[in-house]
Amino acid sequence: MFSFFKRFKKPADEPLDTPQEESVEAAGEEEVSEAELERQALAAEAQPEEAQPDAREESAPAAPTPAQPAAAPASASPAAPRAEELKEYWQGRTQSQWSRGPETDQASEEIVPPPEPDLVAKKSWLSRLRHGLSKTSSNLTGIFVGAKIDDDLYEELETALLMSDAGVDATEFLLESLREKVRSEHFTEASQVKAALRELLVDLLRPLEKTLMLGRAQPLVMMIAGVNGVGKTTSIGKLAKHLQRFNQSVLLAAGDTFRAAAREQLTVWGERNNVTVIAQESGDAAAVIYDAVGAARARKIDVMMADTAGRLPTQLHLMEELRKVRRVIAKAMPDAPHEVLLVIDANTGQNALAQVKAFDDALGLTGLIVTKLDGTAKGGIIAGIARQRPIPVYFIGVGEKVEDLQPFSAEEFADALLG
Repeated sequence: MFSFFKRFKKPADEPLDTPQEESVEAAGEEEVSEAELERQALAAEAQPEEAQPDAREESAPAAPTPAQPAAAPASASPAAPRAEELKEYWQGRTQSQWSRGPETDQASEEIVPPPEPDLVAKKSWLSRLRHGLSKTSSNLTGIFVGAKIDDDLYEELETALLMSDAGVDATEFLLESLREKVRSEHFTEASQVKAALRELLVDLLRPLEKTLMLGRAQPLVMMIAGVNGVGKTTSIGKLAKHLQRFNQSVLLAAGDTFRAAAREQLTVWGERNNVTVIAQESGDAAAVIYDAVGAARARKIDVMMADTAGRLPTQLHLMEELRKVRRVIAKAMPDAPHEVLLVIDANTGQNALAQVKAFDDALGLTGLIVTKLDGTAKGGIIAGIARQRPIPVYFIGVGEKVEDLQPFSAEEFADALLG
């Protein structure tokens, strides 16, 4: 098995007791190649220490090979490199040096390519959504653990849905539909009831799914409304970044002249996204937005978003100001505004539903943006909206970062609620 040491053989006429150093010189002081050292290292690692040949032992006659006739005389082999020296040499080799060698027996590890960036972002988004709705999810999913299909199960479900801000109307609709489905399909397991509830919830929320259609007008004028504190101005900044990813040029109008520092806040978002903001030190909100529509048309901007002052729906005279803004936008561009969006805070529960009704009656809403689903929001309010005022939910937000504003999906939302 040590036949690869044959290149160290002494000439046959030399005495056997010649020292090791002289025998190496007699062989012509042949240098050992790097690959040969690696093969020796592998063999030394594989052999037990007692099996290594002694420095002064004579080698057995070499076996016949095509390169060496069987009649060749036997001769003594020089001392094999010591195992310790070979180990030291081997350990000194870098991974990049020996892993490419054809003689290595090391099995190459499988290299798994990193996932696509879009897939990573999607998984991160779903994780944050599930975390934001974890309280409601735990209350709902815990009911089905080891439960029997009886009246107690439905009563617990009713309580959990009401506590999630779904509202009486949506809760009764879901439970009646669920009872009928359980009877007609003869369910016997609680897991089947849970799957049926998820299916009913998806069917209820699916009409709220709608894609924001771009390019149908230039500029596409969007009027953004909402009460103070719901994240309206922040949502405008995030939405501007989202639209830029679709190669849309954006212009913002600082129409919230009622709240202090609202103009400065929108200006900061404009600087972050490299977007122009039309603003005035003081003046009428309708006049600012009128000028912004004209500027967007002159510059051939794709999307113009108008921030408006936060109004409580109970303040009728302030709601009338919003109606005036809408009329002024129509004077600047006859078919505008093309979108009237309301931003609502998911933490406000049934109050959010009241806001939707009031602003829809005043302005004719075309879509919703639901924010702050990452906090203590219960999430069921979207089911209540779907049942009583099914206005499309364009986007939902689960955090402060730009990428935390994402399009609404009924299936993703139902999965986050029901685990």
